[in-house]
Amino acid sequence: MRILLLEDDLILSAELSKFLEDNNFEVKRVYDGNLFLSEVKQNNYELFLLDINVPKTNGLEVCEKIREEDKNTPIIMISAYGDLSDKKDAFNRLADDYLVKPFQFEELLMRMNSLIRRRSSDKNVSAKVITIEDLKINKTEQKVFRKGKEIILTVKEFQLLLLLAENPGKTFSKQQISEMVWQHNFNTNTNTVEVYINFLRKKIDKGFDVKLIHTRSGFGYFLNPQK
Repeated sequence: MRILLLEDDLILSAELSKFLEDNNFEVKRVYDGNLFLSEVKQNNYELFLLDINVPKTNGLEVCEKIREEDKNTPIIMISAYGDLSDKKDAFNRLADDYLVKPFQFEELLMRMNSLIRRRSSDKNVSAKVITIEDLKINKTEQKVFRKGKEIILTVKEFQLLLLLAENPGKTFSKQQISEMVWQHNFNTNTNTVEVYINFLRKKIDKGFDVKLIHTRSGFGYFLNPQK
């Protein structure tokens, strides 16, 4: 679990990093807001810890800039500013939590783990339903809807649709589809994949202005909304 820490107090930064690393986190430390934003663009992190009073771009502005691009990664503010107005300002910029210095590292760890669990739960829930345009695929119940109307698919039609929908925009050849959906090598004497693509088009696209299932001539098939 990778953490990006913005803290210009070198002693606190080092002690906090050591504590988190002892608890199985990987910590990258930076000391000013500009470096932090540069690091965010270059690498992926699972959680951000932001002090407010740091050089160059302060923690509140950093939080706001992160949220312009990333709505989901948990952000915890760690600051000596303890007034309600300071906390309100942070939460208005979409921080997830706020801890006033000095604080016990164990309390920070509990709050971090709580946010990480919540984020993981949200991701698992969202992963059960795929939404593309007005198409919804419930993976758990194996049900498909378009504009709220249920579309009945066979098992192989559902598996083929799911393969395309989980990789929107990616082109799959007939051989790849055959191997991944039918679990065998493609037989050039059959047109099974093409037949099932046509089945899906009739069920998924027919009667709708926005077509979802497309052919890339000479390469294969992909799913993406196109008028």
